[in-house]
Amino acid sequence: MEQRVRIADIAEELGISTATVSNVIHGKTKKISDETVKRVQALLEERRYIPSMAGMLLARNDSRIIGVVVNNHEKYEGKVLEDAFVSASLNALLFELEKAGYFMMIKVTRDWNEVERFASMWNMDGMVLLGFCDSDYEKIRARMRIPFVVYDGFFEKDKGICNLTIDNFDGGRQVGEYLRWIGHGRALLLSDNDICVDAERMAGFRAGFLDGETDFLKVPMNRAGRYLLYQENLERIRMCTAAFAVSDVYAAEFIHFLMERGISVPEEMSVVGFDNNALCESCFPRLTTVGQDAGERAKVAVCALKDLQNGCIEPMVEVLPVKLVIRDSTTSVKGHSQDVEQTMT
Repeated sequence: MEQRVRIADIAEELGISTATVSNVIHGKTKKISDETVKRVQALLEERRYIPSMAGMLLARNDSRIIGVVVNNHEKYEGKVLEDAFVSASLNALLFELEKAGYFMMIKVTRDWNEVERFASMWNMDGMVLLGFCDSDYEKIRARMRIPFVVYDGFFEKDKGICNLTIDNFDGGRQVGEYLRWIGHGRALLLSDNDICVDAERMAGFRAGFLDGETDFLKVPMNRAGRYLLYQENLERIRMCTAAFAVSDVYAAEFIHFLMERGISVPEEMSVVGFDNNALCESCFPRLTTVGQDAGERAKVAVCALKDLQNGCIEPMVEVLPVKLVIRDSTTSVKGHSQDVEQTMT
């Protein structure tokens, strides 16, 4: 089988850079001499160079490629694309982008510098960024002219960046209000940090929990560390009758820990998560959580990208609503009327 000719082969034979050959292939010849263009074109024809699908897309002025970059944060322990929130977001984005006639490309990295290289390599029409911090987004915007939107960015001040987030404070408030309403007086808050989005969720919880007492347990970013911390603080945990974890993953893990030690959920401890991912229905007991609509956010993301591509420079901050979804992992405390749960729903 004849070996496929590469851009690097053409460049080496002519003694020029691969970038020059690539620019000729894609019609970007304004800064290249006519003589060089003719030499490249002649050799391409002679060698019967066949561009890849990526090359064919890049040859167009609009590649129709939207890059999605996910921060491979240490808390995912190398399994970021297996995270229920991330996978739900990607699934919804894929369908919305395909409906709009776009291709989706995914990259996982911890290094914001790779975002620029990824975007320029594929001549992208736009990007969706998940999980980076506000300083990263500012740097990316300063160095890139490709329109992009951010999922769940946290900015203390307006940075002029299109941020598609949810009402984290209200989500926490709904949980706190519900648990207080069904008779809980002391609740445990579980998070791996007390800043940004998680801080908003916990602040909302405290506002809704009114005169109830709260205890914050800052958990490690690895599963083994969390289980060890729970074991070391078991007596402290038992002083609470309810727990609010800032993610469904942490909530499901916590339920598993409790039940392994003979602590009944929800009879002895009510547990609530956040996100309403697929695991909420599959874990036992089914998890009460705060629901966010991945499909709706994906629709907003595609519309925002189109607006940015069309020259809309007004920064957009879209705060999507959330709703408490009551399932089996919560119940009223003993002696408190069960009717209040029906009132809340």
